[in-house]
Amino acid sequence: MKKPSKKSKQKAVSDRPLDSLRTDGNAAAGMLSEIFARDMTAGRAKCAGCGTTRTIGTLHVYSHGMGMVVRCPGCDGVILRLVRTPTKFWLDARGAVSIVVAGER
Repeated sequence: MKKPSKKSKQKAVSDRPLDSLRTDGNAAAGMLSEIFARDMTAGRAKCAGCGTTRTIGTLHVYSHGMGMVVRCPGCDGVILRLVRTPTKFWLDARGAVSIVVAGER
């Protein structure tokens, strides 16, 4: 069986209607509030890919049935992955060098 070429793989990925799934980072507020007590969309995340620090509410969120992927608008790198199962929440933040949220005064 012949393997698909790299060019055909790239075309298949680019043909997906990802923009129809994308919203801003505020779409992650509900799921993040179930994990964290503070409003995480006001926090700032530093992208491990390009080093840019942005407010989480301005990041690009791609949602689907089980969860969401939060991407950097600058380099399109994955910053957060959030998944909800019937019994657990999964958070993968390896795409963020840091996440900073203001404390109470």
